[in-house]
Amino acid sequence: MAFYFMHEMTHAALSPFRAMADMTKLYFENPLNPVSVTPVGRSLAAGCEVFERATRQYGKPEFGLHETEINGVKLPIIEEIVWSNTFCNLIQFKRMTVAGECPDMTGKMSKVVLVAPMSGHYATLLRGTVEALLPHHDVYITDWIDARQVPLSEGSFDLDDYIDYIISIAHFFEGDVHFVAVCQPSVPVLAAIARMEEEGDKFVPKSMTLMGGPIDTRISPTAVNELASQNSLEWFENNVIMTVPFPNPGFMRRVYPGFLQLSGFMSMNMDRHLTAQRHFYNHLVEGDGDSAEKHREFYDEYLAVMDLTEEFYLQTVDTVFIRHALPMREMMHRDKYVNTSAIKNVALLTVEGEKDDISGLGQTKAAHDLCDQLEDGKKVHYVQKSVGHYGVFNGSRFRSGIRPCISDFVNKFDGADRKQKPVSEKIKPSMLDASIKGACDDLKKISGIGPKLEMLLNENGIFNYSQIANLKEQEIQELDERLSFKGRIERDDWVMQAKKLLTQLKTPN
Repeated sequence: MAFYFMHEMTHAALSPFRAMADMTKLYFENPLNPVSVTPVGRSLAAGCEVFERATRQYGKPEFGLHETEINGVKLPIIEEIVWSNTFCNLIQFKRMTVAGECPDMTGKMSKVVLVAPMSGHYATLLRGTVEALLPHHDVYITDWIDARQVPLSEGSFDLDDYIDYIISIAHFFEGDVHFVAVCQPSVPVLAAIARMEEEGDKFVPKSMTLMGGPIDTRISPTAVNELASQNSLEWFENNVIMTVPFPNPGFMRRVYPGFLQLSGFMSMNMDRHLTAQRHFYNHLVEGDGDSAEKHREFYDEYLAVMDLTEEFYLQTVDTVFIRHALPMREMMHRDKYVNTSAIKNVALLTVEGEKDDISGLGQTKAAHDLCDQLEDGKKVHYVQKSVGHYGVFNGSRFRSGIRPCISDFVNKFDGADRKQKPVSEKIKPSMLDASIKGACDDLKKISGIGPKLEMLLNENGIFNYSQIANLKEQEIQELDERLSFKGRIERDDWVMQAKKLLTQLKTPN
């Protein structure tokens, strides 16, 4: 408790200095103060803001998603808790119908539950993921609760409880749902579905998407993986587990503090964070408000952290990173083995980032080998080039490459009788099937396709040479009209070029 208590006391002791810095900042920013327009005034105001932000505790951010656009119509969004338990709320981002402008989409889109990581940051870290999925699916997210806000009397929460929560959520939807697990929850989601399939549960989800998850951390181990494998469970218990101090609601609960997790993440790229703070200071001095605001938005989210219960953290470290229990087929849920070979009905999509430094390339794909009784037609793997860990679930490449891949996969295996398509189809079903097979190819190798055209093709669901090689005349005409290529596909003979590139890929060196 002593270290956690010292952390809280340090924050409290700095409160008067933060208040003074904030007051000084307001004084030197006041337009009535002639010094505010001088380099000295701007420098003092900037320095005060950097100090205040560096020493504050950041609370849980808001999702702040107020509208989405479907078929050119903007619809308001409200958040609604539809399922709840002690350590988690399931939030639905509910679209409100605009009378006379857009048909009611309720029940007419595939239901997607984003299983947010319980690894130190709040679920709002996936704000961009939710925003990108909203026009195409009914979106829900697991909003995990900060352990230090849960009274000790409410009981414990471990990895087994996490798996139970996932199963309970699947039951809530009666199986009419698709799980999308981002990073850490890939393991418990796969385990939960394996247990449901083993038990013959009729409410198994229709598909699962595992994104940048540590299924088998022995493959392409990263610095995070090596830290766990080089230390014993007792080391973690003695060095990173602390007791929540008074007056927090979770007083006396043993936790892995969020500020320790944040320190670990920041230490991996400390030079980048220090550079960002220096640039932020310079932007404030120079009056570059847009750049300064982008910095605030990112760090308001990044620096907001939550505590994890001791039992969940230690069981996860032991199961996933030390014993590799899932890939070794030794993982237990309660008193029963997690048999991934029992998975025969739930379609599987794995997504990885080429430059992921948290979950190395190949760690998530390992799920395919574990689901050895699932037919190949229900297993898809996708690698997004040139993205790191956070690029797997956010950013421009997520929106242009990964999101369409997930949507195509989910809609292919949805199987429900949706009365109305949620969005106008961009490409033919035959092309959709091809678009989710394997990692995306470098379309720029085709003469006539540059970076901008490649991104445009990705946005329309075209990622592979095989898709272009199999284009039919009618599909070429549709693409030509829709994307204003003005005959470029036939003029540059993309089809023949793609066929040659496919041949080269298949020919052994």
